[in-house]
Amino acid sequence: MIRVLVYNEFRHEKDPSCRASSIYPDGIHSAIAAFLNKEEDISVTTVTLENIETGITREILRNTDVIVWWGHMAHGDVPEHIAAMVQEEVLNGMGAIFLHSGHKSKPFMRLMGTSCSLIWRESDDLERLWVSAPGHPIAQGLPAYFELPGEETYGEPFGIPAPDETVFVGWFTGGEAFRSGCTWVRGNGKVFYFQPGHETYPTYKDANVQKVIVNAVRWAAPTYRIDNCMDCPNPPKAHTTGF
Repeated sequence: MIRVLVYNEFRHEKDPSCRASSIYPDGIHSAIAAFLNKEEDISVTTVTLENIETGITREILRNTDVIVWWGHMAHGDVPEHIAAMVQEEVLNGMGAIFLHSGHKSKPFMRLMGTSCSLIWRESDDLERLWVSAPGHPIAQGLPAYFELPGEETYGEPFGIPAPDETVFVGWFTGGEAFRSGCTWVRGNGKVFYFQPGHETYPTYKDANVQKVIVNAVRWAAPTYRIDNCMDCPNPPKAHTTGF
C-alpha cells in the first residue's frame, strides 16, 4: 500500500467570490484524495494549512511514501521548519509531487535551489499537453497528447534546474510553451512537478490529469529510504581481514 499525504492550503475554495468555491467546495485536497483513494494500492490522508503543525510532523512524514503539494496564495504562511522537514524526508527517500503553483512553495524551492520563477497570465487559453517521454512510467496509458479547454497560462523561461526527464510539454493557444511535467531525483527521493491545476478550472476532474497523478504517485513511491541522511555519521573504523 502506497501511503499518500495530500497537502492543500485550502484558501481559495473558502472564498465565495472565487470560482474555486463552486468547483471544489470541499477543497482541492479532497478532490485529489477522492480519485487516488479509488486505487487499490493507494491510501490517502489530507492536511491543510489550518492544521499543518499537527498534520505534517516528522513522525507523519516518516510514515508517508509520497506527499502531494498544492499551494498558491499562502506559500509564505508555511512554517520554515515544516518546509525543511519535507525537504529532508525527500532526501531520505519520500516521494514528492508538486502541482501547479507549488513551483513557488518552500519545499519545492528548497529541493530545486533556484528561483523557480516563470511567466503567467489568466486568459482562459486551451492547453495541449504533449507526452514528450512516452516510455516514462508517468506517461503510461495516456494518448500522444490531451487537451484542457481552459487553464492558467504558464510560459518559459522556467527557473528550474535541468530536469532529469521532461515528461510533458504544454502548449497554449496564446502561443506559450512550457515544460509542464518534469522529474528529478534528490538524494534518495523522486520529485515530480506537474503544471496544470489552477483553482478556477476543473482540472483535477479531468481523467487524463487524474491518470498522470496516479502514475506519478506510483513512480515516486520509495525504492530506498534511510533516516537522517542529512547527518554525517562517524562510524567506528572498519576491521578487514584482507582479500
